[in-house]
This record gives sequence, C-alpha cells and structure tokens, in this order.
Amino acid sequence: MENLDVMVLRTLRDWRQAGKRALLTTVVRTWGSSPRPVGSIMALADDGAVVGSVSGGCIEDDLIARYSHAHANNGQGEVVPPGTPPALVKYGITADEAHRFGLPCGGTLELLLEYDPDAASLDTLVAKLEQGKLMQRTVALATGAVRLAEATAPDELKVNDTELTNTFGPEYRMLLIGAGQLAEYLATMAKFSGFAVTLCDPRAEYRTAWSLPGVEITTEMPDDAVLAFKPDRRSCVVALTHDPKLDDLALLEALQSEAFYVGAIGSRRNAEARRDRMIEHFGQTAESLARLRGPIGIYIGSKTPPEIAVSVMAEILAVKNAVTLPREMEVARAKGMQQLAMS
Repeated sequence: MENLDVMVLRTLRDWRQAGKRALLTTVVRTWGSSPRPVGSIMALADDGAVVGSVSGGCIEDDLIARYSHAHANNGQGEVVPPGTPPALVKYGITADEAHRFGLPCGGTLELLLEYDPDAASLDTLVAKLEQGKLMQRTVALATGAVRLAEATAPDELKVNDTELTNTFGPEYRMLLIGAGQLAEYLATMAKFSGFAVTLCDPRAEYRTAWSLPGVEITTEMPDDAVLAFKPDRRSCVVALTHDPKLDDLALLEALQSEAFYVGAIGSRRNAEARRDRMIEHFGQTAESLARLRGPIGIYIGSKTPPEIAVSVMAEILAVKNAVTLPREMEVARAKGMQQLAMS
C-alpha cells in the first residue's frame, strides 16, 4: 500500500484535471487528544467523494455534509466562487461539539480548507513525490497561492499569520535481509503501514518461495544492498537470516547510516553473541552498537511467524513514532542507578 499523502494528492489532482471542484483539508493545530496528527490531509470532491482522513470519521461526515455538493459550497449553502482564499475552521471548541464529533477528552483541532487547488501545481507535486523527492508545499493564507520547493530533510508542519508549509514524502522504507516466511509476513504488514519494502537475499533457494507482490527484490550481498539502499531518517533495516555471514556486515553498514531502526532477529543469547563478535572482529564498541536492536520485537508471547511479525512491526512503528518502550525504560533506569552508585 503506497504512501497515503501521495494517494490523496494524486486523487485530488485527477479530480481537478477532470474539471471537478474539490477541497483540500489539512490538520493545522490540535489541542488535547486528536485522532489524526498535525499535517494529515484529506481531499473532498464536489460529488462527496473522499480520500484521506482528518479524524476518526465524524468530522469527515460533517465536512461532506457542509462542503460537498452545490459545487463545493462554503458550509452555509452558498456556492464558493473560483479564487476563494483558504479558510481556517475549528472543531471541538466546546464540550458539546467534542462529544458530537467524537473527539476524545474534549480535544480540539483546526483545519485549513483550500478551495479548488491548482491542478498544475498538484501535478508537479505528485510527479516529484513519485520520483522519491522530499517536497515542501507552502500555501499563502490570504490568496491560496502555492509555492513548491524540494526539501533537504523531513520537517513538521509550520504555520504563521501569512502561510502554511507542509512537507510531503518520501515514503518510509524498509530493507529486509532474508526471504524467509517471517520476512513475507513482516513485508505485508509494512506495506499496509505505508512502507516501501525492499527484500535482499542472495540465496536463490530462499527467493524461489517468495510470493508477495509489490516488493523490490535484490540479489546483492546484504552489505552492498544496504549501501545501494542509502538508508535515511525514514528508513529501517531488519536482518532476518540468522546467518552472521549475511547479517553482520549489513548491520554494520546500516549503523553508519541515519536509519531510524536497525535490528536483527534472534534470541538474547544470539544477540549477545552478535555484539561480542562485532566488538572482537570488527572493532566495534558498546557505544557504536548502542543503536543495534536485538532481540527485536515487543514481547507478546509470540511463537509463530505472523505473531513474531506483529511484534517486530509494532516495535518499528513505536520507534518511528518516538514512543518509549519498556526496554528503553529499563535501560534508562539501569543507567540512572549506575550513575547514582558512582556519585
């Protein structure tokens, strides 16, 4: 499954190129709990078709009722003239509204509504995203004029009194080393979580059983595959072969990159043996291996490949979303106790 933002923007472009009037909605600010994060987008066509999401569904229903039909009306039953500037609207300001729209804990969110975004600008943006570019889209709040620029690093949505800037793409990526059954389950979960997946396995006998479409496959040695993959801050590298000849060098290359997650399957004993091996034979230190995760996965008592894949994907998503896991809490607590003992 491809990146949701690209899907929304491509669909919106197609609507506009087909002559449909449409609305692009962006979550600008949130207060309290919010179903969707800042920067989330949704497109709404004048016939009521919707792609994307800005809430759990209740606000989408209200937007459809108020802003679709009658040629993208302005929420008051009046037709929006071409060239209408963007509008900021809030949902959930009162407790009654929060209850009505299903916002948890009295949450409030502010949306930017862009009427009839320019098709040519959308086409340029989608083309750049499909090329794997990281793009900034800046909207002038007074006029709706759009400015596009390539970005050098992922960034949070920014808004001030005059303009809003949202950064899109590239997709999150996953490099899997080893084409076993676990890899197929993990790749499936990664794809429906919005990751582009690349599989590396130089062993033909393992690749022959691979049946999942939509995954790029490379037969290079894993360390060469990591170099070619060029992991960035939206990338993760997961070794699943249990073979040091394939995993070790690839993991060392991945640890030199900006990948947000680098890990290898295996028991605690195997993970400790891997670290000892890397220190003894490859000149690593405890500090240089601090980012290496293993055993990987959140403990859920999993035994079967699909359940193990669930635990691994959950950990990857938690790290991606900057959630502190019990393992990190234990490490931090141990370091604190050590420092206390030394003071």
